[in-house]
Amino acid sequence: MVSNVKMGGMWISELSRLSGLPIATIKFYLRDGLLPAGEAVGATRAHYDDSHVRRLRLIRALVEVAGLRLEAVRSILAAVEDESLPLHQVIGTAHVQLSSADGAPSPSRTSEQRVDKVVRRWRWHVSAESAHRAALARALDSLDALDQPISDDLLDDYADAMISLAQREVASVDVRDAGRATEIAVIGTVLLEPVLLTIRRMAQEHVSERSLNRPGRRR
Repeated sequence: MVSNVKMGGMWISELSRLSGLPIATIKFYLRDGLLPAGEAVGATRAHYDDSHVRRLRLIRALVEVAGLRLEAVRSILAAVEDESLPLHQVIGTAHVQLSSADGAPSPSRTSEQRVDKVVRRWRWHVSAESAHRAALARALDSLDALDQPISDDLLDDYADAMISLAQREVASVDVRDAGRATEIAVIGTVLLEPVLLTIRRMAQEHVSERSLNRPGRRR
C-alpha cells in the first residue's frame, strides 16, 4: 500500500483521514478561506502539513462540538492569525463566541449587580462587557424564578474552587502558539465542562448517600 504522505506534506486524502472530515468539506473550507491553501504541486494538486490537520480539528470542534456558525468560527480564526493581538485577547475572542447568547433576554439589574459584587470581591479582571457576566446574571435570574436563590456564600465557594482550577489550566497554555492556545480554550470550555459537571454530580451523589440516605431521615 502506498502512503498518501509525500515529501513536504500530504495529499488531501490523507488530510481528510487525519482530520476526520470529508474531502468535499475540506475543499469548501479552502474556498471559504477558513483553511489556508496548501503547497501547490501542479495545476490541480497541493500538499498539506500538520498545521492543516490541527486547523481542521479546531474548526471541527468549533462547528460540531461548540455548535458555532461559520461567521463565529471565522472571527476566532482571524484572531488566531492576527499576530498583533495579545494571547489573552485571542483566547478571549474564542470565549466570547462560545458564550454568545443571541436572542437571550437581558438579565435583571439585581442579578447584574450581584455579579458585579462577585467580581469586585474576588478582584477579578473581567471586563464590564464580558458575555460571562450576562450569562451568570441570567442563571441567577432563573434560580430566583424557581424560588431557589443562590446565596452569596455559595457563589464565593464556587469562585474559590474555580479560580484555582483556572490557574492550573492557564498555566498549561503554550504562549508561543496562539492556535494551540485557542484550541485549549475551546476544549476547556466545551469539552471539559461535561467532565466538571459530572464529577460534581458524582460528588453530590456521594455526599447525599452519606448524609441523607439514613433510616428515618425522611418522614
